[in-house]
Amino acid sequence: MKPTLGLKPVALALSFLSAGLAGAAEPAPLPRVAFMPDVHFEDVYGDFKNKQFAGIPTKDGKHATIRTLYAQLTSTRLFNENYFAFRAALDDAYAKGIRIVAFPGDYTDDAQPVNVDGIKAILNEYRAKGMRFFITPGNHDPNEPYDDDEAGKSDFLTKEGKEQKVYATGNPACKAGDPSVACTDELMELGYENLIKRLGDFGYMPAKEDVYWETPFSKYTDGQYSHAEALKQAQIENRQFEMCFEGEGGAYKAEGEKALGKPYTKCSFITDASYLVEPVPGLWLLAVDANVFIPNSKFDPANPKNFKGFDQAGNAGWNKMLTHKRHVLAWMKSVASRAKAQGKQLVAFSHYPTMEFYANQTDAMRAVFKPGAFQTARVPGKDTAAAVAATGVRLHIGGHMHFNGTNEYRDDKGNYLVNVQSPSLAVYGAAYKILNFKDADTTEIETVALREVPRFNELFPFYQVEYDYLQNSTLESDKKKRWNRAVLDTKSYAEFTRYYFGELSRLRFMDEYWPCEMKEAASKLDGRQMLILSQLQTKVTLAQLKEVPELLPISAACMAPGVVAEGGVAPAQLKDDWAAATAKADALAKSAGLKLEDFAKLSGYEFYGDFHRTVYAGELALRDMGAERVKQYKLLMSAFPAQPAAIAKVGDKPSDQNPVHVLFQNQFKQVFSILKGVGSGKPSDHFIVDFKKQTLSNAKAGGLSFN
Repeated sequence: MKPTLGLKPVALALSFLSAGLAGAAEPAPLPRVAFMPDVHFEDVYGDFKNKQFAGIPTKDGKHATIRTLYAQLTSTRLFNENYFAFRAALDDAYAKGIRIVAFPGDYTDDAQPVNVDGIKAILNEYRAKGMRFFITPGNHDPNEPYDDDEAGKSDFLTKEGKEQKVYATGNPACKAGDPSVACTDELMELGYENLIKRLGDFGYMPAKEDVYWETPFSKYTDGQYSHAEALKQAQIENRQFEMCFEGEGGAYKAEGEKALGKPYTKCSFITDASYLVEPVPGLWLLAVDANVFIPNSKFDPANPKNFKGFDQAGNAGWNKMLTHKRHVLAWMKSVASRAKAQGKQLVAFSHYPTMEFYANQTDAMRAVFKPGAFQTARVPGKDTAAAVAATGVRLHIGGHMHFNGTNEYRDDKGNYLVNVQSPSLAVYGAAYKILNFKDADTTEIETVALREVPRFNELFPFYQVEYDYLQNSTLESDKKKRWNRAVLDTKSYAEFTRYYFGELSRLRFMDEYWPCEMKEAASKLDGRQMLILSQLQTKVTLAQLKEVPELLPISAACMAPGVVAEGGVAPAQLKDDWAAATAKADALAKSAGLKLEDFAKLSGYEFYGDFHRTVYAGELALRDMGAERVKQYKLLMSAFPAQPAAIAKVGDKPSDQNPVHVLFQNQFKQVFSILKGVGSGKPSDHFIVDFKKQTLSNAKAGGLSFN
């Protein structure tokens, strides 16, 4: 066992014994800890150190080096306003008395020097006020295990409202002298070595004030800990393991090759930035580097540090930890065992979730939406959750997916693991988590929504210039990038991010995730039409809709032409069938204390925006919807037939000979079921984890729910 106070084991035991005999007071309560993953910090006033493009001049003599609003509205993260949100979150945490903050990865947007140095300056500012910060890597920091000198972005905003390309000097365009590109190594993407050098003060390296610190590779002689020895152990050359294409090498290589039946290939040593720190007596923070960079077809054994030789880590996560970072799980088991023996409160955090994170709706989402929609490739398998739980770690805080949620796993050996997904500050539902350790087996977790952010609209005048340029441009490429100007009329960060997610849904998600006919229905139908369609029974086909265009704003455009069946009905029959369905919908609304006509206020834009916001923010999204809309959705969730008719297909496409109601009832029954699931998952706002009873329970009553 590794003593944690720098004392020999016997002396340590005697000190505890004498304290007990003397009737010493109970240890001081552990401090609360805040978790802020996915900050995606970009320094909006950073210095590119480039004369060709310094950014947009501001009234106070600075230069705004910002991305276009179009780039933000089509991204799953903001690039600019989160700069202000980050400061607001730190100020809020400080005001609440929190002095320890952990960042589970993606603390920068792509580990560029300008952004790494920017966040370092801010953290040093707050550190001077008494705060301490602990970071662990995400797939955006680093993007690759080694420096990428070809990186950059093509969508920085100019003072004319246009896009500007800014790349690192190794980029082919820079080497070719392309005059349209600004070149600076402030936009290169740093790998592990340079990130650890620049940000070592924030957990990557041991600090003198730490009670204890180690890596998976640390070996303290005779169990004696000292800062000087920890500093030696922390050097990057002492934090290497063998990564191969097929799995982890080193001590695991022979076993892996035997199971595979052939030798491992493309092997090289790579950095693992994981560490364990005890910042105050009794609290262990386990910062896990869950990035798995697997060698790819471009890997060159003669040049193993070429960043192009590795796949990025975004889709790998904990699924690949089981095969390619086996030493980390073995170390976690050791840490958990020692924490239990020594009475330490252990919290693990990494960038990636350790278990299913869509409120157990993943299979349904895969069945309903386009292949790969909602990044379901990133969902950990059941074996992954089982393996992490088997380490003995009980609580893990993750990020990566930019949303709010909680899940739990228990096995027949008594292991119990809770995975908490902390929201990002850079999306709708912006929030951070606070952990309050009530006792050894009870932890209170509070989600702090970031609704008011000072200066959140500071950059809006620059976006107005961008808007004007796009509106006046005759280029087709610019016309496609036009966005709704109403986003600039928002009055708070919460309102801004809500609007941003509506535009993100319209400009990206609807094409990327929703099948053609579902996109059309979700975009064009209002809530009243949806409720009526849920009750409709007709023999009029989708192909016949063009004969009665006044009834429904959908068509058969996405369908395959089918064979017209004998014994059909005239298109006009739909009017009578629609009237009958309307009467049923009206009765349903009244029985729920609602008015059918009010459902018409729920536009398609609002509906699919609500759907995506709920996927990301869970129960936080219901708070924004309000009680009336939650009641409307609950009625829609319950309105569909128990067994909708099957969809007739021509090949893999729906036939236009399906009756008008069939596709909608079949598909949207599932859509509303998913909406209910992601909006009614396990407690994720303010809740209590009881590890002894293995339960999650809400800490407050009265929240909105779809249940």
